[in-house]
Amino acid sequence: MDTSLVFTVRRREPELIAPAKPTPREVKLLSDIDDQDGLRFQIPVIQIYRHDPSMAGKDPVEVIRKALARTLVFYYPFAGRLREGRDRKLMVDCTGELGVLFIEADADVTLKHFGDALQPPFPCWEELLYDVPGSQGVLNTPLLLIQVTRLKCGGFILTLRLNHTMSDAAGLVQFMSALGEIARGRHEPSVPPVWRRELLNARDPPRVTCTHREYEQVPDTKGTIIPLDDMAHRSFFFGPSEVSAIRRLIPRADQCSSSNFEVLTACLWRCRTIALQPDKDEEVRILCIVNARAKFDPPLPSGYYGNAFAFPAAVTTAGKLCENPLGYAVELVRKAKADVTEEYMHSVANLMVAKGRPHFTVVRSYVVSDVTRAGFGNVEFGWGKAVYGGPAKGGVGAIPGVASFYIPFKNAKGEEGLVIPVCLPSEAMERFQKELNSVLNNHIVQPSIIVSSL
Repeated sequence: MDTSLVFTVRRREPELIAPAKPTPREVKLLSDIDDQDGLRFQIPVIQIYRHDPSMAGKDPVEVIRKALARTLVFYYPFAGRLREGRDRKLMVDCTGELGVLFIEADADVTLKHFGDALQPPFPCWEELLYDVPGSQGVLNTPLLLIQVTRLKCGGFILTLRLNHTMSDAAGLVQFMSALGEIARGRHEPSVPPVWRRELLNARDPPRVTCTHREYEQVPDTKGTIIPLDDMAHRSFFFGPSEVSAIRRLIPRADQCSSSNFEVLTACLWRCRTIALQPDKDEEVRILCIVNARAKFDPPLPSGYYGNAFAFPAAVTTAGKLCENPLGYAVELVRKAKADVTEEYMHSVANLMVAKGRPHFTVVRSYVVSDVTRAGFGNVEFGWGKAVYGGPAKGGVGAIPGVASFYIPFKNAKGEEGLVIPVCLPSEAMERFQKELNSVLNNHIVQPSIIVSSL
């Protein structure tokens, strides 16, 4: 992606879009999974659409603005505001007249100017999603901010920022799909939204039944939380040849039983740890985001749009991770993922209430989230599927170096694979890229890593 691209965006004043019809005035409690400290931030998403001749005369801004008001009739909690009660309990004050923030904009570029590799980091991001002053907070601010930017070629970019306590990726895509259906002429969403946040509430009294090393309070004694200055953002492409090269580094018996996610995650965790150079005896963590919807019996309702995932942690020392064969890390990742059950989710909810809704461990942690099945790219507003849909950048809230997303991607050769944004201090990024190249070069003469950087 051409990150040197500079363009100008002209924006109208932000406006509040309220539901098109009266909606219930009520207070709705979030679940005890939703309101944990580690989800109290905004998720940025970007959806890029080409010009479609069949939509001549249709204005994407107008189509989406009208559809948004109609969609909020069904998803009216998004038009409310978060309040905090006793013991940091979050709830939505459903005041339908407030609404979500919406920005109409025009950019003086075409989609071609962005180049072939549409992937994070995106140039002029602050232009594509205007940070409306006073809107960044978690409490008493709009829960959704949407900007629709027309491009000179007739395409458009929809950017969105969601308060993460309201929904996870699956829940957000459910809302966006409903918005797309209504934009294309449906009168109501094909999947009715389900609130039911009490399904993920703690017992009374709370009882923690599982081990949750992802919430351990670890002192940052050696200053190893990643510094926020001089950060490098790059994206790496992993197609079939890159994945098979990494797979060859684990025992043949494990190759059959290990998923691509487990193998890739183990490799990235190891390369990243080597790049950050912690002391050998320091503990390092990988936190794998696991969608737990299907782990429940019966499963959570299909229209449930709250947060329904866990961050199970694998923990080892930097020395063991970097000096052992890759299969060691793969096994740790596999075991962590397998920890997530219905009881595990209830245990997390109970821990939140018992321990004051703690943040997940950030010190020497790496969070990975696979959004390949979330369906961002399938969201349609009438102009076809997105040419890119999904997270706008790596990172978690104000901690840019901690998380990576696995995003479905097709490279210039037409190969389907994943693009994975990584954010590290500049010197560590050079070491990370060198380490990753050495892994891939064992089996590939010229690794097809697409790199984009800021």
